[in-house]
Amino acid sequence: MSNVDEIKSRLDIVDLVSESVKLRRSGKNYTGFCPFHSNTKTPAFVVFPDSGTWRCFGQCAEGGDIFKFAMKKEGWDFREALGNLAERAGVQLRAPDPNEAAQKEEHSLLRSLLDEAVTFYQHQLLQSAAGKQALKYLTERGLTEKTIENFALGYAPDEWDSLFKHFTEKGYSSANLVDAGLVSEREQGGFYDRFRHRVLFPIRDERGRMAGFGARALRKDERAKYLNSVQSAVFDKSQLLYGLDKARQAIRKEDQAVVVEGYMDVIALHQAGFENAISQMGTALTEAHLRKIKRMTRRIVLALDADAAGNQATMRGLDVARRTLEREADPVFNPRGLLRNEGRLQADIRVTTLPEGMDPDEVVQQDASLWPKLVAAAKPIVEHVMLSLAADRDLDDPKEKTAIAEQVLPLIADIPSAVERDSFTQQLARLLKVSESSLMEMRPRKRRPRRRVAKPVDEAEAQESTRPILGQDNTRGLEAHFIGIVIRHPELIYRVDRALQEHGLERLSSADFEHSDLQEMFRMSLESLEQHRLEPANFALENLPLPLVDRAYELLNDNQSLDPRGERVFEDLLRTILQIRRRRTTRSSEQIRFLQEGAQEDGDAKAGEYTQVMVKNTKTLQLLDKALRLFLNRSVSQN
Repeated sequence: MSNVDEIKSRLDIVDLVSESVKLRRSGKNYTGFCPFHSNTKTPAFVVFPDSGTWRCFGQCAEGGDIFKFAMKKEGWDFREALGNLAERAGVQLRAPDPNEAAQKEEHSLLRSLLDEAVTFYQHQLLQSAAGKQALKYLTERGLTEKTIENFALGYAPDEWDSLFKHFTEKGYSSANLVDAGLVSEREQGGFYDRFRHRVLFPIRDERGRMAGFGARALRKDERAKYLNSVQSAVFDKSQLLYGLDKARQAIRKEDQAVVVEGYMDVIALHQAGFENAISQMGTALTEAHLRKIKRMTRRIVLALDADAAGNQATMRGLDVARRTLEREADPVFNPRGLLRNEGRLQADIRVTTLPEGMDPDEVVQQDASLWPKLVAAAKPIVEHVMLSLAADRDLDDPKEKTAIAEQVLPLIADIPSAVERDSFTQQLARLLKVSESSLMEMRPRKRRPRRRVAKPVDEAEAQESTRPILGQDNTRGLEAHFIGIVIRHPELIYRVDRALQEHGLERLSSADFEHSDLQEMFRMSLESLEQHRLEPANFALENLPLPLVDRAYELLNDNQSLDPRGERVFEDLLRTILQIRRRRTTRSSEQIRFLQEGAQEDGDAKAGEYTQVMVKNTKTLQLLDKALRLFLNRSVSQN
């Protein structure tokens, strides 16, 4: 039994859903109001205990298993849902070696200590006389009592060892406090609190676990205005994004993340209702940061202040990203690094510039309605750079034109899409009032990759074989069979998509699969076709969550004799998805009919909407049956 199946066997989907949805029994299933959209009349949310799945037949029109429900409810990606549900079910995803067990225990101790430090600093802010200055600073910055509590803000006393004394009296060792980044060791011996007379911002990872602190100085003459925890076993600035634990649901819902520059900016935006805001911590935006964001959305907007986004900063940041250690420095806008990551991650990164002299928290305090307009005005990186470089420059001066072109053309050359490269080249030509051909002559030329010699195909590998599937009753078995072929040969997705469209049917999507482990494998197979670093099958296997790798190899073994060049294999794949869709559409119609009858009895206007869904389902079934008959007739004629 796989980890995923074991978790499902231990967790009852009805119990899990009942924690947030009031369910009532309806035959062998359960119904309730969907928690993902507003509806108080017709309970269009159905849980199917037999299959361990759920589906909303209303506005959402979504469904899945316990993993999909947890992902949608909590804003988790599949890895996070897998880890959290495994912990809840008491399932060990894989046996840790002794070193891993010791490391996990160490991390648990450090996080527990940091959680207690949050309470300590909160008490100092809200309950001590010394914390009044810090509290006044926060309220003057426009933060409410509820926001201060929600983000667990605190205050570090203006003393050398108040925290050290507090925790050593509680039994923590000086080594624990040093490892957690709460105290530092003197060269001449002894220890002192790292944070003193500062406002404290707890920093959590995307799962909400404590990792460290950011601290804002209250003295104007302090050398470092902001100070972060030192690098530790649980704190790594290159991996952490402030506010991501609170922002991920909003990011998924709005399909967009907005990256700002500071803790106060994130907090003020969340308080104003813009909860998809996050920030890095004094570092350039790294590929690791972008990968975390990309799990939730591919649309990323950088909100930079006028100085950081301006001409000089742009010039400095084209090739070099500043690294920060003990001294906290402002991150440099690095267009070239962002562009390369954008291409590598298949993301959409845009830049918006804030009004001169204003931070995001000042923008929303002055006029909250201005913020969505600023985000909507975000421009692609190259467009932002060319406009920034051209600002306040004499564009009638040929040397100025050349200088700008020399900065922008290398960025355009880094863009993977030929259409985008041509579009930006045209835009730059119009801006500089020069011909495109002159810019093309300046454009850096890339080396052509060496042609690989094709490896001869073994005759045994080319032997056609197809697995009989028409007699299978288990929809999960059909889904697994389909995914097993697709993992090995993702390129077949394109052929299936074309064939489905020829039959008037929708293209493939993760919604074709009810079970989240198979959805994740399909999603990774799609992503493997969008990258060019590895062979698609290798990419998918390398990037799957570890507990799914064994399951993927099981599916591959079941289909190892299939030949992607064989027409029978393609037809097998297409026939499988047709059967999956037919079963799902039939079940949908049965449930819709039940909901329709209930709506008609209650005089609910949704009865008409359900009728429209029934009509659509009937049309879909006709198309599916027609396609399936075609394949059955073809099979008979071939035999």
